[in-house]
Amino acid sequence: MKSRKGLLVLIAFAFGVLFIAFRTNDNGNDKSLEQRKKLLASIGILLEQQHYSPKKIDDAFSKQVFKKFLEDLDSYKFIFIQSDINSLKKYETTVDDEIHGGDVEFVPATEKIYTKRIAETVDLIQEVLSKPFDFAVDEMFVSDGDKVSFAANEAERKDMIRKTMKFLTLERLVDLQEQREKSIVDSIKNRTDQVLEKNARQLVAKAMNKLFTRNRVTQKEDDRFNMYLNVITNQMDPHSDYFPPIEKRAFDEQMTNRFFGIGAQLQEQDGFVKILSLVNGYPAARSGEIAPNDIILKVAQGKEEPVDITGYEVTDAVKLIRGNKGTEVRLTLKKEDGTIKVVAMIRDEIVQDEGYARSAIVQEGNKKIGYIFLPDFYADFEDPKGHRCSEDVAQEIIKLKDENVDGIVLDLRFNGGGSLYEVVQMVGLFINQGPIVQVRDKEGKSSILSDNNPSVLYDGPLAVMVNELSASASEIFAAAIQDYKRGIVIGSTSTYGKGTVQRTVPFGKPIDYTSGRTEFGAVKLTFQKFYRINGGSTQMKGVIPDIVLPDTYEYLKIREKDNPVSLPWDE
Repeated sequence: MKSRKGLLVLIAFAFGVLFIAFRTNDNGNDKSLEQRKKLLASIGILLEQQHYSPKKIDDAFSKQVFKKFLEDLDSYKFIFIQSDINSLKKYETTVDDEIHGGDVEFVPATEKIYTKRIAETVDLIQEVLSKPFDFAVDEMFVSDGDKVSFAANEAERKDMIRKTMKFLTLERLVDLQEQREKSIVDSIKNRTDQVLEKNARQLVAKAMNKLFTRNRVTQKEDDRFNMYLNVITNQMDPHSDYFPPIEKRAFDEQMTNRFFGIGAQLQEQDGFVKILSLVNGYPAARSGEIAPNDIILKVAQGKEEPVDITGYEVTDAVKLIRGNKGTEVRLTLKKEDGTIKVVAMIRDEIVQDEGYARSAIVQEGNKKIGYIFLPDFYADFEDPKGHRCSEDVAQEIIKLKDENVDGIVLDLRFNGGGSLYEVVQMVGLFINQGPIVQVRDKEGKSSILSDNNPSVLYDGPLAVMVNELSASASEIFAAAIQDYKRGIVIGSTSTYGKGTVQRTVPFGKPIDYTSGRTEFGAVKLTFQKFYRINGGSTQMKGVIPDIVLPDTYEYLKIREKDNPVSLPWDE
């Protein structure tokens, strides 16, 4: 949950010496290792001294990080074998030493083994999928990686890969058989099981190739070190995250619904990223040199060395194409006639209108119900004229009132939260005035955030729609509406259950003064917990709707209570 900058300034000042310490005169890989060491130590100090409820960073903590990092690298448990894990065991109790300023050794040691095993895994998958499977043979396969161990040896690893590919092929074969049953097209209806089995294997091979190409092409050693940092921060609680600079930019873009790019929609096709369409008025269209179906071969930041993006996912390519305000990006394009062209553009501000609040009217007979969809509690604090969700929702309410609606439904399903300040302002649109949420820090000091405006924009019938993925700010809003008996909350058995407040703490020297981004990214850290005005926490328990409408997500373990490292409920 994002808030305003006051505390950030204090923390940035307190850790300023550590930020400056990142500047090093070492060269090459030594410089990278030294920077990693200082970054990790700085994050460790932050976690231990500033987290709302810090866990002790000791050997027990180290073992948890060791286990989680290796499992995140190999969720299927068929890349590493047990001897690999055994060879890394000496680092099982040294992660805490690394966090406390020791040399960074665990990730480099893991990287050497992982790189070798990934290449072997790709070859084994291709070999297994080159031959038909015999589904008449009765075999047991456990799809949950948490319930299986790493293979004892090479032969067992190969068998685990075979069973995994067989299971994935069977899933796709069943889908293809169902499509055959429903089809009215003879060419599809007449396909034999043998043909469908081959098609299913080809689909799995394509998916695996895409997965491992991304793993080998777009994920570098730095990415896995960043993953390591995230495993460490996530051991404190699920919402304390490390953002490297490019991910921090993506986080800011989500919060503000604006970014700096070229104004082109992209799609992935056969391992290439292609231009799908251009948005009029933006750099790509203005250049006059880019057209739909152009293939993007490389992306360069100004005059820097271009990055070959063959095999990239669209999301990974987008991170390279977007950037800071007024900076140059160069695309190496393959045109439809086969010619190669390099096009340079200056990034421009792109506004994502689909991320803002919007409304509609649902009419049945003489009744008119206003419907407002809010995807996030967004706020652009960097731009005085930037969008705020409370102001946008207010405008939608005014439109609906002008249409004389009989009631309003506010849809917060899948709304994962956002700005704490904005949710307070938004509740104020519907109540007279009063407290909205209580916030408590690690010292036990509580403060109350209130709506002090006695005016009410809308006092008519109100319903709030929620589901399992309505979290954080969405839960504050729903709880306040419920506690004030201002409206009816409708949805699944409970909301997500995130009752914690996060703020971002930057690391390193600034690289973009307009956005506040820094060279080593930032940590989104849990500083506080919030409580509804009746004193109860939404942490773990969420908000229980007045009218419960269960849905299919009930069967998924996706709520806060399903994560073993979540902070406990209290009141």
